[in-house]
Amino acid sequence: MKTVSPDRPILVVGAGIAGLTMALALAERGFSVNLFERARVLDEVGAGLQLSPNATRILDRLGVVERLRAAAVQPEAIVLRRARSLREIARVPLGAGAVARWGAPYLTVHRADLQAALVARVQREPSIRLVTGATVRDAAYHARGVTLSIDHAGAVIEAAGDLAIAADGVWSTMRGTEGPPRSAFSGLTAWRATLPRGPSGGRPDAVLSGAVVTALLHGRFHLVAYPIRAGQAVNLVAVTRGAALTPSWSVPAAKDELAAALSRAPALARLVGEAGPWTRWPLHTVDPRGPWTSPRGIALIGDAAHAMTPFAAQGAAMAIEDADVLAETLHRHRDDFPAGLSRYERERKPRVARVVRRGAFNRFVWHAAGPIALGRDAVLRLRGPDRTLADLDWLYGWRGTGSAD
Repeated sequence: MKTVSPDRPILVVGAGIAGLTMALALAERGFSVNLFERARVLDEVGAGLQLSPNATRILDRLGVVERLRAAAVQPEAIVLRRARSLREIARVPLGAGAVARWGAPYLTVHRADLQAALVARVQREPSIRLVTGATVRDAAYHARGVTLSIDHAGAVIEAAGDLAIAADGVWSTMRGTEGPPRSAFSGLTAWRATLPRGPSGGRPDAVLSGAVVTALLHGRFHLVAYPIRAGQAVNLVAVTRGAALTPSWSVPAAKDELAAALSRAPALARLVGEAGPWTRWPLHTVDPRGPWTSPRGIALIGDAAHAMTPFAAQGAAMAIEDADVLAETLHRHRDDFPAGLSRYERERKPRVARVVRRGAFNRFVWHAAGPIALGRDAVLRLRGPDRTLADLDWLYGWRGTGSAD
């Protein structure tokens, strides 16, 4: 049993979406937090992301959604289309209906806008200390907690706390302190760019018009487009098969290569040339069946624990859920952190496994070809929006620790 010391903070490594949410969720429950980030400046990284109601419900409670309102878009629907013909296959209504059904909005945002809103909230919390330019090199676990060895401002410093939380992503160094890294290349490459909204100029209106999330499906790839930056820009993400690349979030990409991959959908191939600059990154995953915690005093959240492919659009949402559940289980077991860690892992693993399975199913459906694609289209038309919405209740309607799946 380990009793929390009021003089010793919880140490969170990584100030991305997972780490910032983790710090806020802990502070909300009365914990002191030291948050360490490798980057010297928390600048714009990545492009757009989708925040479903299971995530925005938490962010709203933490005071983040109100800071996002001016920059976010509340899409009216998710629309599935054939990439080649642009023909609509199915539509899932969102907008006000999502709020009425699931109690929180579905939002599309630029990652930098979400990060800025989270940082602004963190900076208002006196119990959170954010340290940038801090690279964690090692962790030592002992009877009184954990001590991190950190490179900071040209010197090696030590930070002591009751517990370490690894929120440092798919290529987590903290995960390596517990054993060999478990990330693996998925065989897929994601390409991303943004495109300013403006006159169509020959662009495919089915992709760029309206406040909707559009997924364009093909047997060899898919492309997702949705509005960000208060509707002034469109985020584009294409997923294709690809070779392993140097692990990075922002490898510059040649348009010609992506245009060739999308050549079977001429309208989309032309769109590639108008957007840019394009970057690409290899999609790595982390096996969620591995350990996420150790009674010695460490927990993994978000991509560090279970990085997944984007077919369910739940990477950010699962990190946000992780943070809230872990903060709550630690709060409930303030006098016994190992019990809190165990409960966190026990509660989260079944849900994350279900999301991973949903992503695998979506990949099969989205990349179907030939007769299978024809069957997919027929089934989706017959199902209708009501049944599709009901199938999402377990995912979007999740309401936190103890809620039923």
